[in-house]
Amino acid sequence: MEIKAKLILGDCNKELKKLDENSIDLIFTSPPYADQRKNTYGGIHPDKYVEWFLPISKELLRVLKPTGTFIFNIKERIINGERHTYVMDLITSMRKQGWLWTEEFIWCKKNCYPGKWPNRFRDSWERLLQFNKNKNFKMFQDVVMVPMGDWAKTRLRNLSPTDKIRDESKVGSGFGKNVSNWLGRNKVYPTNVLHMATECNNKSHSAAFPESLPEWFIKLFTVEKDLVLDPFMGSGATIKAAQRLRRNSIGVEIQPHYYNMVYSEVKPKEYYLLDKKKQRYEINRN
Repeated sequence: MEIKAKLILGDCNKELKKLDENSIDLIFTSPPYADQRKNTYGGIHPDKYVEWFLPISKELLRVLKPTGTFIFNIKERIINGERHTYVMDLITSMRKQGWLWTEEFIWCKKNCYPGKWPNRFRDSWERLLQFNKNKNFKMFQDVVMVPMGDWAKTRLRNLSPTDKIRDESKVGSGFGKNVSNWLGRNKVYPTNVLHMATECNNKSHSAAFPESLPEWFIKLFTVEKDLVLDPFMGSGATIKAAQRLRRNSIGVEIQPHYYNMVYSEVKPKEYYLLDKKKQRYEINRN
């Protein structure tokens, strides 16, 4: 089966309504941050951010499969010397909308620029929030396992009696561990902190993230031929990663410049261009 990428030039708030219900396996995106990228995306005031995003998340909830996952990258903005609460407010509002806030990942930027501020240090991490429609969703943890590490050489050499049984948490959380389960293994499951460099090669977009970021989540939550959606396509990192991993994809972008840039690199089989005579978007297939 041929892998397809579908690109749409338009406002995702409108274009998402045209997508089929329960059709998307993974949504991975980074929406414009509050009051930033004004020259390209207009900027949304932090006080209005939740109001702006909820109609979009409503459509994303509709198009996501019951077994699918929604991951989005966002960071709180500093207003008058303190972090604004619009991200926390958005999480609360999305939960009321019907989303399950199942996990939060941290993207640790290994090559963030140095700097100095009078009352804080430079940002070197961003949030990746995970939402789902149901508690039972697709997840392929073995695909993203990492090397065991040198710690195992000493830690697993002399196991105590407690290490050889399931040691229940002392705080009553219900969690426990059996250290001996990892004897003879070369790989372990990763943490929810991802150490990746920022995007250095793409100078054409004001807020490009590295392709390795969506690639990691595409591996974790999808299999070949699944459908991945990025409603804020930008530089097309999600679409390119999906193609490389043989996933079908849909990208929506409101800015013609970025749309054209991704189109020239991806060369999709299905796309939408503006018919100037009819003044509406028509489907084109090559």
